[in-house]
Amino acid sequence: MKFAILGSGTGSNAEAILKAYRAGRLGNAVPVGIFCDIPGAKILEHGKTYGVPAVQLDPGPFRTKFSPEREAAWAQAIREAGAEWIVLAGFMRVLKAPLLDAFPGKIINLHPSLLPSFPGLDGIGQAWRWGVAVSGCTVHFVNAALDAGTIIDQAVVRREATDTLETFAQKIHEQEHRLLPDVIRRLSMRA
Repeated sequence: MKFAILGSGTGSNAEAILKAYRAGRLGNAVPVGIFCDIPGAKILEHGKTYGVPAVQLDPGPFRTKFSPEREAAWAQAIREAGAEWIVLAGFMRVLKAPLLDAFPGKIINLHPSLLPSFPGLDGIGQAWRWGVAVSGCTVHFVNAALDAGTIIDQAVVRREATDTLETFAQKIHEQEHRLLPDVIRRLSMRA
């Protein structure tokens, strides 16, 4: 199972995936590229560190989505890298037909809440402000609706009385770094 990682920021989840790959914990999954929409984003550095090609591609004029032409160009570039699957790891754009059609049923996303609760931006902050007793993270298949694809797996994080928003977020991120590589490994065994 060859896959591309798409991200927009620091790439801590991408790094967790690449560390798991280096340690032989991704089963038959092989990362073939990192694609980023933000010039100079730290995620691009992980490519150099782990020997995976990493490129920044033009996303087009919109902030949270692609134009159809740009999304088609991304789909082509990802296919040319040899990817059969896409892993969204902190990628802050909504995907539509060009990528969904190019990789049907083979795009997964990591979201920082227990979906279907708190979809969209700032899942951790949304959960915190609601005062939930538990939250966590979800890996799900991507479809045309925002954070609404079939759930693959989730990890629960309890909110303790001593938590701050920062410590709560840190606990969720720790679970993300465990869950996403594990889901990739399990999917690779079925691919």
